Amino acid sequence: MQLTTHSDYAMRLLIYLAIHPGDRPATVKDAAERYGISTNHLAKVAQKLVQEKIVLSQRGRGGGLKLAVQPVDINIGKLIRKTENLELLECFGDQCACPIDNVCILYSALRKAQKAFLDVLDGYTLEDVVKNKAKLLQSLNVA
Repeated sequence: MQLTTHSDYAMRLLIYLAIHPGDRPATVKDAAERYGISTNHLAKVAQKLVQEKIVLSQRGRGGGLKLAVQPVDINIGKLIRKTENLELLECFGDQCACPIDNVCILYSALRKAQKAFLDVLDGYTLEDVVKNKAKLLQSLNVA
């Protein structure tokens, strides 16, 4: 299964926020520059994470972003469910017009594969992902 850039950027931003030194809020611009990604796209991702109450946004001078919850409480599987369209095929949705939908073995196999994929991600939290904080900080050149 391939994840969208939106999910990729959401995970990157959360990693950045989890390792960011606590003396000041992080900015979208700084995170985007450190990852070498689009600031505009990352800003849209940040907005979605704020709407989901995973990230807090503080406007104005000295403002920025920070995690709204502890990294241990951010489940990667749940995050993917919020950032991805998990309808792999038309038959995964409510408007399926396929005549073999109710007897299709491929549909069943894909559902099992998707469930297995998400089950693995459900076993990880953001805290698990940033256990190598020192190496992440070094890789992103964060002082």
